[in-house]
Amino acid sequence: MMGRLLEKRWVCVLLSVLLAIVFWAYIRAAVDPNGTATIHNVRVETTGTNVLTSQGLTIADISPQVVELGVEGSTSVRTDLIRQRNNLSVVVDVSRCVEGENVLRYRPSWPENFNEEEVHIQSQEPSTITVTVEKLFAQSYNVEFQLDGRVARGYQMGTTAIEPEQVLVSGPVEQVNQVDKVVAILKDSELDERFAGDLPLVLLDQQGNPLTDLEVTLSSATAYVVVPVVKTKEVRLTVNLLPGGGATEDDAVSGIEPETIVVSGAEADLEGLEEISLGSVRLADVVSSNVFTFPITLDPSLTNESGLTTATVTVTVEGLDTEVFAANNIRIVNAPEGYNAEAVTQSVLVMVRGKKEDLDNIDASQIRVVANLAGVTGEGTRKVPVQVYLDGASTVGVMGNYTISVNISR
Repeated sequence: MMGRLLEKRWVCVLLSVLLAIVFWAYIRAAVDPNGTATIHNVRVETTGTNVLTSQGLTIADISPQVVELGVEGSTSVRTDLIRQRNNLSVVVDVSRCVEGENVLRYRPSWPENFNEEEVHIQSQEPSTITVTVEKLFAQSYNVEFQLDGRVARGYQMGTTAIEPEQVLVSGPVEQVNQVDKVVAILKDSELDERFAGDLPLVLLDQQGNPLTDLEVTLSSATAYVVVPVVKTKEVRLTVNLLPGGGATEDDAVSGIEPETIVVSGAEADLEGLEEISLGSVRLADVVSSNVFTFPITLDPSLTNESGLTTATVTVTVEGLDTEVFAANNIRIVNAPEGYNAEAVTQSVLVMVRGKKEDLDNIDASQIRVVANLAGVTGEGTRKVPVQVYLDGASTVGVMGNYTISVNISR
């Protein structure tokens, strides 16, 4: 009795399962029926290109580049596949291709997480792909830098460093020959600081247009670029006028050519820099108007962007007169020990400059000519420089440099 009861229970369970399957199949057929759909413009991708490259070959052409797939599946599966069509492609294996035309079959590459068992391929149009293979062509190009933007006002871009300096572009000869330049492009509307980093390399044609559809490979897809940027500033040049010869800075007019130069450097080094001094001019050396040439020397932290290495300074003394006096008061000091020294020159014509009314009050007796023989050795007559003093006068001054002849004997 118990055995019959158990048999009846198993029969009931089995019948229930079968009825559930039938019911599920009915519901699915009614709610999510099977059908077909055509998916257009499915892109063609390749695999095995590294094998071609190792053999010195490359793909010159793929025809066609898109195909049509006819698929069969439930409504939900077809809808899901069409929704993910951008992630759907077909793959053709080119690893066994030889030089010339190769007719190959392809297989679908389904979207990620898509259950390919729920769909069946009904048709493929076309059914094959023609892959044209030719010998690999390679050419070396210098990597150039381009700034897509501009350097900010008051700044200047220095010499760019690029690594690698050259790249190898490989592919079909007719495609590689379309490349005119390989550039690393930095996009910055207002570049005002140093840049250092990787930039993608872009291929340009002869008109400077990017080449985006070439089937070529680069030995490096990026380049490490360092772009130094420094601040620039226009700075005026100055000269220091030393009073002398009866003239002060108020009596002189100076002009400098160029008046300014442009220098560059770190912002901190340029801060507070308003002028660059060329040096000093002794007004005692200026008779009426003299021209002096000075080197333009900068601190090592700065760079002279103007490129000018010298400046011309013109100094003119105005409003003063000159008068020449015969100075007879000649003295010799610091004669060599054990030697006698006596002046051969008995009178020195000394030019004195100042206002006329002050010059009228000067007498030659106020002028002293002193020859200092310190460091002089040996016998004979020689010319030695002298220092000229004008005593008792502060508003006029002696101009020029003077020498006298001195005889030295034992």
